[in-house]
Amino acid sequence: MTTTPATDKRLPRVDALTGLRWWAAFFVFLYHMLVLAPLPTVSAVLGQGYLGVTFFFVLSGFVLTWSWSARVTTSTFYWRRFARIYPSHIAALILAIPVFYTLSAVPDATWLKPFDAGILALSVVLLQGWFLNPAILFSGNPAAWTLTCEAFFYALHPFFSRILTPLIRRGALVFALITVVVAFLYRALALAFPDAWFSAAPQPLVHLPEFVLGMGLAWAFRQGWRPRLPIFVGLAAIAAVVIAIVLLPGFMPGSLPAFLITGFGTELFAVACALAIIAAAQRTVAGKHSAFASPLQVRLGEWSYAFYLVHASFVYIALRIFGVQPVSWWNLLWFAALLCIALAAAAALHHLVEKPFERRMRAWKDAREAS
Repeated sequence: MTTTPATDKRLPRVDALTGLRWWAAFFVFLYHMLVLAPLPTVSAVLGQGYLGVTFFFVLSGFVLTWSWSARVTTSTFYWRRFARIYPSHIAALILAIPVFYTLSAVPDATWLKPFDAGILALSVVLLQGWFLNPAILFSGNPAAWTLTCEAFFYALHPFFSRILTPLIRRGALVFALITVVVAFLYRALALAFPDAWFSAAPQPLVHLPEFVLGMGLAWAFRQGWRPRLPIFVGLAAIAAVVIAIVLLPGFMPGSLPAFLITGFGTELFAVACALAIIAAAQRTVAGKHSAFASPLQVRLGEWSYAFYLVHASFVYIALRIFGVQPVSWWNLLWFAALLCIALAAAAALHHLVEKPFERRMRAWKDAREAS
């Protein structure tokens, strides 16, 4: 018996994924807080918070494909993604420039950069993420390099969707598996040939398999795939990868497990994120409640994009004024204070810029298409 692909079947909103998105943003916040207020014992774990962006990329591919509709034209899709991310990006960039740039001589602080209009222009148009030079990659708002990746992913999404459209669930799962194999194969080649031209690829290319993995899994769901996977398995996998990255190189130096987790940590983390995402999606489709779908977590998840964009600016404002704090558990007070400030700014950015501009820009596009 063959299965006809449900090319335009839309699945229900998954609030649990919105809640999980908040925790990924919070993990990135903890990572950045270490430059200001390091903590005893747990700093090594929090130092892996940069992996939160990998969760964003897998989730982005999953959610966009989960909600994809064949009735939406490619131009409309592009405009809606532009309306979603760009206004907040510009607002956060305006906040970040006086924090991370100076017109005077640059002191020893490596994060404070001389003002350069040309480099900043790359950040304005979201091209900075294609450069390997850290002064360009992290230019403007340092967190915004991920938006270069997202813009690239959005550009490719309609084309990958055409590949996925004729596939039934098994084909979609094979598609997802191939992206995982490609990611591991690339990393293996980069480790084997560190001086080769391909070993230092731009971030959008390095992270593309994470986005495409999310797409393949979402399409499998749209074709009726229903894995029986408890959410704790995905969360345990995420925790296991992080703990292994922290502990194995120290406890088993030079061993094969330490080499594998050091070399393939990001790829393993992407697989763990995929497990958590499909488990959360499965609970929603099955009509079950998720612990990550509480109203508070969903609200924080809705603010998470704005929070991600602005939190580093406030961390570095504090760093510029107060300097690095001694290692202490008292630094948790800094974590709490900066979290509250960044959340307040994120709420303002979400309600005053992100949503109003998105609504108006989408309405403008809809009116043009209707005329």
